Amino acid sequence: MNKEELVKEIAKKSKVSQKLAGDVLVALLETVEKTVAKGKKITLVGFGSFEARKRAARTGRNPQTGATIKIAAKKVPAFSAGKKFKELVK
Repeated sequence: MNKEELVKEIAKKSKVSQKLAGDVLVALLETVEKTVAKGKKITLVGFGSFEARKRAARTGRNPQTGATIKIAAKKVPAFSAGKKFKELVK
């Protein structure tokens, strides 16, 4: 399912226009991005949690040359599915 299909489904289920459903979806995604970028966690009970996780510095290898390279530490976005969501996917 892509974004357009998701907007259509949201509009149909909530009985609102596709324009409004699209605006709400964009607002939700922007809010999640900005909040996680600030280092805060968003928890939606039953669905899951969005957060920033620290990835430690490590060494790796260039697959073309085999040379050892250093990979810097960084923060990455992460999603953890909630219990209800996990049970639906089984």
